[in-house]
Amino acid sequence: MTNESSQSIWLGEVEVIRVREWQGFFTSPDTLVPDAAGLWQDNKDWLAPDHWQPEQDQAVLALQTWVLRSAGQTILIDTGVGNGRERPHAPHFHHWQTDFLGALAKAGVHPDDVDIVVNTHIHADHVGWNTHDVGGEWVPTFPRARYLIPAADDFHFGPANSHGKDRNPDDRLVYEDSIAPVHRSGQAVLWDGTHRIDEHLTLESAPGHTPGSCVLRLASEGERAVFVGDLLHSPVQIVQPSCNSCFCLDPVQAAASRHRVLQRAAAERELLVPAHFAGPGALNIRTDADAGTYAPAGWAPWPATHNTR
Repeated sequence: MTNESSQSIWLGEVEVIRVREWQGFFTSPDTLVPDAAGLWQDNKDWLAPDHWQPEQDQAVLALQTWVLRSAGQTILIDTGVGNGRERPHAPHFHHWQTDFLGALAKAGVHPDDVDIVVNTHIHADHVGWNTHDVGGEWVPTFPRARYLIPAADDFHFGPANSHGKDRNPDDRLVYEDSIAPVHRSGQAVLWDGTHRIDEHLTLESAPGHTPGSCVLRLASEGERAVFVGDLLHSPVQIVQPSCNSCFCLDPVQAAASRHRVLQRAAAERELLVPAHFAGPGALNIRTDADAGTYAPAGWAPWPATHNTR
């Protein structure tokens, strides 16, 4: 069921609101999903124009936060890029400025309203609004919230592991401005394996993209969804789950997690909700018996959403 005024859908007793920080061209398809050569053209009839602009040969992505209202709590799934960040090795995100908090407010969500923040993993475009700048100091944006952070990612990107073993110099900056302040405030909750949020929502580890990457499962009154973070960057990875994005740290493990989650989503008719899909943003999938893989089986009925940049 859609709600045009609040730009939300209901899944059982859980309201799901989509708030976009940005949507547009990101990079070439071959750069984004290096192993998917030919899949874009083979699936052009439904990939273009929402997910691929063939004329410019650019993948179209969205940066968005999913807001859940469940069991009396307001929950954010991922927090985007954030403003004023030093990200010299990520030009898309360097010194970013958007009215993301204004977009949340238009959706009826103010910082003091947020009870839980879920970071599906620690990458720059998923943890940025964990904090904001107050007088030159990074402090938690959501003062009442518990921040649920995968323990494996907290270790991997943290100082004990020399911030991801310096694989990407920005990882240290991300941890220092978006994760460390949450620890200092006492709001960080580290978890591993599974973590039950309430009677409708459960976090489950799905490693590979990062060591602690996770998915959030929703089950309420017969309705099901799985919020998969960066397990998928493009719908071509539904057609061929063995294809990883260029950002996956452990390609073998990422592909295994993707296969497992997609298999269950198809079998249990879970609405598949990735972090970065443009267009409607979420879809149901079915098993394609002929191809031995998966295929779209209907996109979510999301109305127009807030775009802050």
